[in-house]
Amino acid sequence: MLENKVKYLQLAFNQDSGTVSRLLPRIPRDERIIIEAGTPYIKREGRNAISYIRSMWPGYVLADVKTMDGAAGEVEEVAEAGANGATVLGTAPPETINLFIESCEEAGIDAFVDMIGIEDPLRVLMRLKKPPRVVVLHKGRDEEGSRFKVIKYVHIRRVRSKFDVLISAAGGIDLRQAQSASFNGANIVTVNIVRPDEKFEGIGTEDAIERLAVEFLQGIE
Repeated sequence: MLENKVKYLQLAFNQDSGTVSRLLPRIPRDERIIIEAGTPYIKREGRNAISYIRSMWPGYVLADVKTMDGAAGEVEEVAEAGANGATVLGTAPPETINLFIESCEEAGIDAFVDMIGIEDPLRVLMRLKKPPRVVVLHKGRDEEGSRFKVIKYVHIRRVRSKFDVLISAAGGIDLRQAQSASFNGANIVTVNIVRPDEKFEGIGTEDAIERLAVEFLQGIE
């Protein structure tokens, strides 16, 4: 499971199993690397996206299901598929987030609360019965083109002043941003695997992913 004093690199696959089968074997088998079954990939291939990554990756697997309702059922699905962690949206009702966290604990996996679109993550956490394992400060992919949208690292200190949680930074992350996120206290830095035709930041599907993964790991130490 995740450790508080370790810096993790999360690599998000959002395409398909063909991309996973081509690139995942080239990623270093490092305990500090989390492999994410991204939301578009799960929507495209269902729980098979999670189980396919699980079959190829011996380490930590995150299912980015972004649960909004039906928490218990979705947690059961991803846990059975082999995920070590799963995401729920911070915009979900408190009842859903509470049930999601409780269900994750029962299933033995980590609950990630994704704060995409949330101005004050601490306010969301204060309404919950107990905190999740991970809080995700997330700038959405559609927001990457806006210079006014940034990951507000001030929330790391605010959240940690009240809760003993891990903080993940996601969205528009290149090597420089990864270093900045880590410097500002993020435990997990999420980098998207992107196709050449996608205008997003990340590691390209045609790049030397084995070398870049090592560079990112070194950059966030």
